[in-house]
Amino acid sequence: MEKKEFTFMGLEMEKISIYYGIFLIAWGFVVSLLSQSNSFTSFIPSILGIPILTFGFLTLKFPERKKLFMHIVVIFGLIIALGGADIFRSLANPFANFWADLSKIMLLATGVLFTYLCVKSFIFARKNK
Repeated sequence: MEKKEFTFMGLEMEKISIYYGIFLIAWGFVVSLLSQSNSFTSFIPSILGIPILTFGFLTLKFPERKKLFMHIVVIFGLIIALGGADIFRSLANPFANFWADLSKIMLLATGVLFTYLCVKSFIFARKNK
């Protein structure tokens, strides 16, 4: 029996998107609270998590638009990975701002993994049309 949908750790990409969006939103709030940051930029992970969460839910609600919504989701995943790559600018003085640099590393690592999974899912869908 062939799989009809790509899964990672038993989850379809729609659900992974929802969980990833929730994680990003929570990360932004937790880091802002722990660091006692008054900066709007500490909420960047939360801001980027909102569209991933939203379009993940929309994919479940409107499966006929799944292709469109998941393409939007992967664009945000790529933006997250590229935003996290800003950590390389901080290498001259690493962890001068511990929480900001930790968030950048998290964005880079999770954004790359999420984008990779999305691409794998798209390839799987193409092969199994």
